[in-house]
Amino acid sequence: MKRSHSCLPGLLLLLIFIGIVLIAIVVFVTALAWQSFGAPGPSLNAWQRLSYALDLVWNAGELTQPCDPAGAEQAFVIEPGDTVLSISKRLEEAGLIRSAQIFRTYLHWTGTDTTIQTGTYRLSPARSGREIADMLKSTSLTEVAFNILPGWRMEEIAASLPSSGLDIPPETFLAAASAPANATGIIPAGAIAEGFLSPGEYTLQRTTSAEQLVFLLLQGFSSRLTPELRSGFSNHGLTVYQAVTLASIIQREAMQDVEMPMIASVFYNRLASNMPLQADPTVQYALGYNAVKGTWWTNPLSAQDLEFNSPYNTYVYPGLPPGPISNPGLAALQAVAAPAQSSYYYFQARCDGSGLHNFAVSLEQHYQNNCP
Repeated sequence: MKRSHSCLPGLLLLLIFIGIVLIAIVVFVTALAWQSFGAPGPSLNAWQRLSYALDLVWNAGELTQPCDPAGAEQAFVIEPGDTVLSISKRLEEAGLIRSAQIFRTYLHWTGTDTTIQTGTYRLSPARSGREIADMLKSTSLTEVAFNILPGWRMEEIAASLPSSGLDIPPETFLAAASAPANATGIIPAGAIAEGFLSPGEYTLQRTTSAEQLVFLLLQGFSSRLTPELRSGFSNHGLTVYQAVTLASIIQREAMQDVEMPMIASVFYNRLASNMPLQADPTVQYALGYNAVKGTWWTNPLSAQDLEFNSPYNTYVYPGLPPGPISNPGLAALQAVAAPAQSSYYYFQARCDGSGLHNFAVSLEQHYQNNCP
């Protein structure tokens, strides 16, 4: 028994020695990866740093050697929704990188996985995987996919520019949209471009200027303004500008496109009866940016908000507001041109979270639709 106890100090020393060696290896490998591939991203935990460092050091050649030194440059498109996994796989399939797996490791190690931008790149297999990864930060970006969601106001479009790959400062875009050039026949003279910046996805040159972007968005609206839409607006006694104003409200009210014609019918019925529209989005637009909530669309609105004195507040002022409050999509424009026929004067969101609404003819019925 005594001899068994006498072995413990030696075993303990051996374990301590092995631990020190392992720590030294971890430190050495991490330092080597740091020296060869740059500092790791700040979001990585200790285990990720070690596993990525081991992968990078062991497979360094897959990153530092080109896939094809004589290969020709080719276009490579990254679209919205593409993941690091799908991008790396397509790069390998295109013969641009040697290993999709080690390429992803490098993206994660450097934090580049969070900075890749959509657009069209000119990439060459004569470059190393590391060089190509660094290029995806947009240095070689020739075209960008710029997306505008229906219902965004001008400021929200501007806020999306810094991460779009376009070299347009938000304030420069807002200035161009507030005094659009070459907009004759699209919007009234002196009006801002709000409401006419057509939502959708645009493939743009990275060098597109603010003025060019505004013009392209206005042209996008003009291309959607078909004779059928114009006729539908006119049949309901609306100018194009008034129709876009109404569509911009419907766009913000509706969660589902299928309900837009019915919501349009409610507003038409109110206008015909000289009732105020009482549309919450018009108040939200009038209030502007809510710094506390970090949104342009304050929700819920308080009783005091509903009394906010602005010509855009349709609780205070009858009829349509002075202009559009957002940039509506095609479905909202079509709903204005061809609304449903109904006797409804009220609507409110259902209580089931579906995004759909309950409609009512009378105020009493409207109150009955309140959530418990």
